Amino acid sequence: MKIIGITMGDPASIGPEITAKALSDPAVYERCRPLVVGDAAVMEEALKLTGLSHKLKIHKIGDVSEAQYEYGVIDVYDMGMVDMKELKRGEVSAMAGNAAFRYVKKVIELAMDKQVDATVTNALNKEAMNLAGHHYSGHTEIYADYTGTKKYTMMLAHENLRVVHVSTHVSLREACDRVKKDRILEVIRIAHQACRQLGIPEPKIGVAGLNPHSGENGMFGREEIEEITPAIQAARAEGILADGPVPPDTIFSKARGGWYDIVVAMYHDQGHIPLKVVGFVYNQKEQKWDAVAGVNITLGLPIIRASVDHGTAFDQAGKGLASELSLINAMDYAIRMAETKE
Repeated sequence: MKIIGITMGDPASIGPEITAKALSDPAVYERCRPLVVGDAAVMEEALKLTGLSHKLKIHKIGDVSEAQYEYGVIDVYDMGMVDMKELKRGEVSAMAGNAAFRYVKKVIELAMDKQVDATVTNALNKEAMNLAGHHYSGHTEIYADYTGTKKYTMMLAHENLRVVHVSTHVSLREACDRVKKDRILEVIRIAHQACRQLGIPEPKIGVAGLNPHSGENGMFGREEIEEITPAIQAARAEGILADGPVPPDTIFSKARGGWYDIVVAMYHDQGHIPLKVVGFVYNQKEQKWDAVAGVNITLGLPIIRASVDHGTAFDQAGKGLASELSLINAMDYAIRMAETKE
């Protein structure tokens, strides 16, 4: 079975708690060999917060070869980054931000050295990470930097809805400027390859327009005419089943209905909003989240990276109530991609 390296996330977040919850399911150990990269002391506390101390224990290790991979024992590659006396759950701190960054850097190193077969990341806090002097806008950029990757994109997935992005963490003004033929074609190719890796032999790719009604033949903008359509035509010439530009207000409903295996979105919120509408379910009556589902995957890397599709949820940290569903989904994607990776 594949070894899956899982970062603990920001120590002050829900990451340690949902990691403990996810690894309390024996079915996980029937599909993979999970290895947590983080702080053993924080994970010990997470077992207490989640009420799992009676059934699970932490196995602190300093090398991958020391891991046991047995249900009931959570192997933690201990980085020793956190002073438990200073840790305040639910609060931004440079200590926690530095720790979260170091966990990510370590799991990337382990994957590049082929000591783990895939990586899964819990959430980090960008403010905390930057306070610690690590100036990245997110996981995607860290992975790209430390793997030397120039061509990459983010994919979000929930059930049969998958979305990749032409741009992500930039202003909306800049995102519009980044809608260029070469980048769109690059993302279509990455989307095609990702679906093939997930076992879809002939992926159907829907390409969203940028403007209302996909520009209405130039009435509301010319990006569709000058950039998006030429990219789609070039992809088709390569044998890729790309369709569009499809109006952004209908393409996601079509994808949910099975028209497309994956959607190419033009910018961050165009892709994120529909995914989170279907994956994040809030129970108004009980005033709690029934589901926080979905997976964030970085495509184009030499290693596999899947992540939870939610933030650090500092408001829930320390309560032991946060849902582990998104983390379980991310692990599932990582396992599937590791099993089919050439």
